[in-house]
Amino acid sequence: MTVIARARTLGELLDTPAYAGRKPFDGQIRLVQDEVRENLTRKLRAGENLFPGVVGYDDTVIPQLVNALLARQNFILLGLRGQAKSRILRAITGLLDDHVPVIDGVDMPDDPLNPVGSEGQHLLEVHGMELPIRWLPRADRYVEKLATPDVTVADLIGDVDPIKAARLGTSLGDTRSMHFGLLPRANRGIFAVNELADLAPKVQVALFNILQEGDVQIKGYPIRLELDVMLVFSANPEDYTARGKIVTPLKDRIGSEIRTHYPTDVKLGMDITAQESVRAEHVAVPPFIAELIEEIAFQAREDGRVDKMSGVSQRLPISLLEVAAANAERRALVGDGEAVVRVSDVYAGLPAITGKMELEYEGELKGADSVAKDVIRKAAGAVYGRLLGSADTKELEKWFENGNVFRFPQSGQAGAAMKATKEVPGLTELSAELAASQSDDVRVSAAEFILEGLYGRKKLSRAEELYAAPEPETRQQRGGRWN
Repeated sequence: MTVIARARTLGELLDTPAYAGRKPFDGQIRLVQDEVRENLTRKLRAGENLFPGVVGYDDTVIPQLVNALLARQNFILLGLRGQAKSRILRAITGLLDDHVPVIDGVDMPDDPLNPVGSEGQHLLEVHGMELPIRWLPRADRYVEKLATPDVTVADLIGDVDPIKAARLGTSLGDTRSMHFGLLPRANRGIFAVNELADLAPKVQVALFNILQEGDVQIKGYPIRLELDVMLVFSANPEDYTARGKIVTPLKDRIGSEIRTHYPTDVKLGMDITAQESVRAEHVAVPPFIAELIEEIAFQAREDGRVDKMSGVSQRLPISLLEVAAANAERRALVGDGEAVVRVSDVYAGLPAITGKMELEYEGELKGADSVAKDVIRKAAGAVYGRLLGSADTKELEKWFENGNVFRFPQSGQAGAAMKATKEVPGLTELSAELAASQSDDVRVSAAEFILEGLYGRKKLSRAEELYAAPEPETRQQRGGRWN
């Protein structure tokens, strides 16, 4: 490609080996879908990672996506928010060539050998082999538009420019008098429409006409644009009823409808969260805390007070981990010791939870903070059950039943906090078992997690940082052993 990249005119381009024997208007058009298919085929044979950073879709979404690309189809990704739809669409640019030649000096990227725009055709006729060309990198061949109800045909396709028509001496119906929208400017590339159902039906029909027939009516003038563009979409199933729908002619022409989903297990979710979160390197996140943060998203998706149609985005655990790590860092900066994330830091991240949950009526009555705290409690109980479900805590529970309470230290040296935990029978030993590190800061985090886990399993009660025996009604629910 280094030799071809030096070509600045059509004549120089035709002197390169890749274009030897080609002639203008020879009809040998390599469509974007063909280009994507060829590069995808090569990567599949080489065993390369097709979509770096996309985790958890290897056996579900990716095979369907590969099939659609091999079949040269336009497609739509259908799924709830926070399911990596936009990331997947952007990753398809990795299947384009590094650079492609286009005619220089025109608004719409056009093939110098087979231009589809009237302006490019005119320049080719005028300049011939001296036609100036430029090289378009793959990053500039991806155009994305977030659909909203106020998007117009002019925004996506274009509009008649009377001033341009007067300057060029053309009629208003001539494509040379058009001001091109986003779709023509994506010629020879990929055009992505996010949240397709939000587009007005008129705009969707214009998209359909361009793709199917290569023509569209703008201000009453029939305009023909046989674009070479790969069109991909994303949409949320909720939008089909809440805000709009995809018109039948367009939906029928979309080759594949591919359903995305949330991570199917906590470990996959943890991988995604660790990959996407941004935090200071010196802040340590113990594995049990990372699992707790991920479990919060899973519990929220199952909670009856949270709107399942809206979903709980994967951005919830990502944002929560970032805020919890920041709180741990702040605590270390004003005190001493390591910055290690604890349960109290997770509670400090409530704003990262409440803003990402759409509540049902029951949840609205209870309040977002209350629902979020309840979700944290359930998550702590679930993770504790997986990690320490078989641990013997009878002596610890008995200590609380005897009327003792324990306020977990939130400041000061980790050594002092560990010393304080020794008054709770068995807590120090359990925290040492859970903590993979011998660091006091990590063991303090483990000790707080253990108490929170017992609270989540309704073996303790909690008021802020104060842990005590479970409430009387909770004891009765657990089988009457407390009577």
